[in-house]
Amino acid sequence: MSISKEKAVENLDKVITKVEGARLRVSDHHIVKIIGISKYSQSEDVAMLYKAGQRAFGENKVQDLKQKMTDLDELPLEWHFVGRLQKNKINNLIDLNPTLMHSLDSLELAQELDKKLESKNKTMSCLLQINSAKEDSKAGVMPEEAITVYKNILENCPNIKLKGVMSIGAHVDDRDTIKNSFMVTKSIYDELVPFGAKYCSMGMSGDFELAIACGSNMIRVGSSLFK
Repeated sequence: MSISKEKAVENLDKVITKVEGARLRVSDHHIVKIIGISKYSQSEDVAMLYKAGQRAFGENKVQDLKQKMTDLDELPLEWHFVGRLQKNKINNLIDLNPTLMHSLDSLELAQELDKKLESKNKTMSCLLQINSAKEDSKAGVMPEEAITVYKNILENCPNIKLKGVMSIGAHVDDRDTIKNSFMVTKSIYDELVPFGAKYCSMGMSGDFELAIACGSNMIRVGSSLFK
């Protein structure tokens, strides 16, 4: 069942209104980029949201990203990869040339990606994923290692263009715990700004207003836009 044009416009308006409110509470100058996560949606839904005004979309599987990029080839969309990248899919992702890869979750993956980028004579913009809530179910580098790993990638992986950090809020109901996990990522981001970090990607449909209040400047929303 595809989303209607009216519903797409209504959903996007609601998200933008909430983002604006949260952003302005931080500062007039705080800009937040919205990435529409289309992983449970069809290409037609993405096209509807494009018509409503949304331009950046994210997928968490390489094959789904390829499918939607192919289907929507004629639209000037910005594609992000937000899922866990398996090593056997690295070459496929490089060939798709995403605008930004959000889920660089270990030094080992960075080294492997850099090697394959080098052999294809390409570069990729990435965010370092931080497991700020230290949850076993989540990927990412531990907060206390994040700065060292980030600088290591900057120095030793010349084909990876690090653009900042990403994290997923703590998977709990307690707002203070979620807020704390966002603040951990934000403090790491602040330390990395002098090293060129531009994006602090955190916040999803259920918690993006809180994430923005904690300093996020990029949110990843799926159900808020597509349902």
